[in-house]
Amino acid sequence: MTLPAAAGAGGTEPAVSGFAKLDLASLNAAPAAHFVTALAAVFDHAPWVAEDAVRGRPYATLAELFAAMRAAVEAAPETDRLALLANHAELGQYAARAGTFAADANAERASAGLDRLSEDESARFESLTARYRATFGFPFILCVERHGRASLLRTFEQRLISTPAMERATAEEEVFRIAAIRLDALVKGEGRLRTTGRVSTHVLDTASGRPAAGVTVSLYEWVSDDRAALVARTVTNADGRTDAPLIGGRPVPIAAYELRFGIGDHFRRTNPGLPEPPFLDIVTLRFGVSDPEGHYHVPLVASPWSYQTYRGS
Repeated sequence: MTLPAAAGAGGTEPAVSGFAKLDLASLNAAPAAHFVTALAAVFDHAPWVAEDAVRGRPYATLAELFAAMRAAVEAAPETDRLALLANHAELGQYAARAGTFAADANAERASAGLDRLSEDESARFESLTARYRATFGFPFILCVERHGRASLLRTFEQRLISTPAMERATAEEEVFRIAAIRLDALVKGEGRLRTTGRVSTHVLDTASGRPAAGVTVSLYEWVSDDRAALVARTVTNADGRTDAPLIGGRPVPIAAYELRFGIGDHFRRTNPGLPEPPFLDIVTLRFGVSDPEGHYHVPLVASPWSYQTYRGS
């Protein structure tokens, strides 16, 4: 695809539209001004990062390009590094604009948990935001795609009691996480960055010794015994798996989750004559995610009278 014309460069190439990715090879060959324009927003209000990275072309992999951009920040003068934090978008603003860096804006906003805060949680969030800026002099920076709402608020409170030196280092590392996700969403090429995780499942019917097809599977982010937010709902295919991961192509937010399997309806279809109500109807598996870039495969192995699970691969 073509690169966006640099402002004031007199270019005639069309601007990037929609969510189509740029090509790393094209970025390597593009005029320097076009390269900078294309990558200027990877770091908030810091086009100087792309201006520094352009001098290292060509890049063989996306990982090499990101390493060069990170090195530019780490080698920058103290004033520029502080400005990078001070000028970063507020947490709520970042969640709202995440769709400009990824194809599924709604999923990105939802993954942060900010769209599901209760009234009390929202008030707590606003109070923490004000206290943080007053304490450290820059906005609270967190890669929101990596956190469910409970983790977001818990992390916020933990970081408020950190030392200024530790918090600055933590905030800068979060800037790098955010930039990596943006770059990986914006540019295609070899050597992808480790920015995505996955939740998947399959269902095995041990009564028949076959995969269980047609089982309704629902994934919820669990908050409390009376609060859960639906993340995905699907039905198993002929292989007992889902056609796509329940979460994929983005980080898996740090949170507790519940997988709910409608196994009772499956056994009604495959084992007519079982007692009603069934001994197992909806099987719920609660599990935790601590590594947003990890693969969590949570299968169900079930008969009409028993079930088990494990963390698979």
